[in-house]
Amino acid sequence: MAITSTASTSWQGGLADGSGHTSLGSGVVSFDVDWKARSEGSDSTTTPEELLAAAHASCYSMALSHELGQHGTPPESVHVTAAVEFQPGEGVLRSVLTVEATVPGLDQELFGRFAEDAKTNCPVSKALAGIELVLASATLS
Repeated sequence: MAITSTASTSWQGGLADGSGHTSLGSGVVSFDVDWKARSEGSDSTTTPEELLAAAHASCYSMALSHELGQHGTPPESVHVTAAVEFQPGEGVLRSVLTVEATVPGLDQELFGRFAEDAKTNCPVSKALAGIELVLASATLS
């Protein structure tokens, strides 16, 4: 059975002078959005790319945890950062993943292979197939 997730945005005004408010269907989070934050960066206003980064980091951490568990070496912890790059006029360029994990009984080489496989096969990576996906580092701690 497919699960459907939703979000909605109400926007007022034009692109450069307008703003919007986005709510996730779960009701857990809602936030403001605007073009200035998206095109210039902001520490206080969410962007679509920040949401993509959150989706990629969370999906990737689940995919990696699953692969490690299937191998018989479930992780104690996994910390993933996704950095999604946006260029006005071009769009989303890439998502760069950095992962650090504690996985007893696993060496760095095998962990790197699992990390690369999870990058390729997590559902959000597959949805982002039109952009460059980079695994910047995969480190065991």
